[in-house]
Amino acid sequence: MNIDFPFQIDHSKRTATTGDEDHVRDLIEQLIFTAPGERVNRPTFQMVFAPNSAELAAAVQFLVQGALQQYLADVIQVSSVQVDGVDSTLRVQVDYVLRRTQQPATAQFTTVA
Repeated sequence: MNIDFPFQIDHSKRTATTGDEDHVRDLIEQLIFTAPGERVNRPTFQMVFAPNSAELAAAVQFLVQGALQQYLADVIQVSSVQVDGVDSTLRVQVDYVLRRTQQPATAQFTTVA
């Protein structure tokens, strides 16, 4: 059973659940948008909280790739991470393979600084 993110109550007044593929996407989203020090026992678990620039895009690409391999390697195999910074928008695209099913997937996230 995978609890849906963000946490919510479903139509039957129970904790909402989600499928494996959506759950993995939720895990990636949580990894990218977690503030430094926000996660107990994972003080370095962090990503996108800085002004947008070309340097930030390059750093985020490196950090996301490393964090995915460190924290989610048992769930996914990362194929590529692409980060684009345009004006005040930072766009992150993660291409990966679900280890359990060997199905390729893509997750895209956008944040505005």
